[in-house]
Amino acid sequence: MSQTASVRSLDEISSCLSGYDPQALPVEQARAFIDALVEPITEQEKLPLRSALGRVLAEDVVSTINVPSHDNSAMDGYAFRGAELNADGDTRFSVAGAGFAGDGVLSAIEAGQCVRIMTGAIMPADLDTVIPQEFVQLDGNQIVIPAGVVKAGDNRRLAGEDLARGEVALHCGRRIRPADLGLMASLGKAEVTVYRPLRVAFFSTGNELRSIGETLDDGCVFDSNRYTLWGMLSQLDVQLMDLGVVKDNRASLTDAFERAAAQADVVITSGGVSVGEADYTKQIVAELGEVLFWRIAMRPGRPMAIGRLQSRKNGNTALLFGLPGNPVAVMVTFYAFVREALMKKAGSVGERLPLMRVKTTMPIRKRAGRTEFQRGTLAPDAAGEWAVSLTGAQGSGVLRSMSQANCLIVLGHEQQSVGAGEPVDVMLFDGLI
Repeated sequence: MSQTASVRSLDEISSCLSGYDPQALPVEQARAFIDALVEPITEQEKLPLRSALGRVLAEDVVSTINVPSHDNSAMDGYAFRGAELNADGDTRFSVAGAGFAGDGVLSAIEAGQCVRIMTGAIMPADLDTVIPQEFVQLDGNQIVIPAGVVKAGDNRRLAGEDLARGEVALHCGRRIRPADLGLMASLGKAEVTVYRPLRVAFFSTGNELRSIGETLDDGCVFDSNRYTLWGMLSQLDVQLMDLGVVKDNRASLTDAFERAAAQADVVITSGGVSVGEADYTKQIVAELGEVLFWRIAMRPGRPMAIGRLQSRKNGNTALLFGLPGNPVAVMVTFYAFVREALMKKAGSVGERLPLMRVKTTMPIRKRAGRTEFQRGTLAPDAAGEWAVSLTGAQGSGVLRSMSQANCLIVLGHEQQSVGAGEPVDVMLFDGLI
């Protein structure tokens, strides 16, 4: 289960933040707090290579061979000694043989000779240059190379040029991508050591919520947050525990928090953290651990709970992220805070979502003193340059506009209104939502 030794209390962490105010917390200060709170898991396991996609490396992958293993040709063409090129005129070579990828090393080639060679074929001893076949003229059993079309050393890949024996190919903490699988396969690795998958429990709270298939009574709504959370979490290769919709009463909430704390590394809830909503939640989490209730200087997504829970059944400790109930606010706070925290907890490094700087096609109203995440559509303009437009209504309950968007426009804490044509930061959705 989760590690609990040598961890700082929430008060200790907040005391290190200058001007910490839980009722008006800037986004960057909230991120700094969460970063200090999260302790990565340490348990490891070995997996076959094809089962490791999306998992986090628990140790460096070190090359045990040179890649490539020999000097080889980067082109289909002819290999020869670069020192024999004429600087002032054509150069002629006699073709002494041919080499193909997978063949062994050709025997010694005499002065004035070349070999026909294919991409990936081992370079014969003492030959150091390859000319692409389209640049030569054939004259019987000879090739003619015009002056200046190639120089000594061209089109040769050196042994160990990609990876040298003993060099770190992939560092611990890297989340494994498709190219990484190919790289490890090129080193002959059949298994890889990774951290165990993160266990994440999530549920929605609210007496007005109904699950799909239930009767929608007056004043009630179908629960959408569990589906968006499931979608976002599923892309992170974590083990999911969907605890459903939990009613706003002490018994139901206590049971849900206890079940989640006993089994998960991280617990994510939606709803029940706004002013006037959190009475039961505050009482229960105070019994199970330590939790802070924030008002973050952001839009949407102002209310949020953060802390630790400890199961009274087995002593397991889990992080808690209490997200707002509004559907868009759930998604924004997840990408602003939770995703990066989950990746760090899973052992991954360098996982903050990148921002792209583009111009906006329309003015955007904004006041200083909070960070805003507005839904946008990123597309090429008439000149072929990337530009972003608002999707329309930006209310935190307008989930349709989030579905229509392909990015979030991120307007910083001190930033004010921007005019059409001015640059803004955008956070891309492609591959995330």
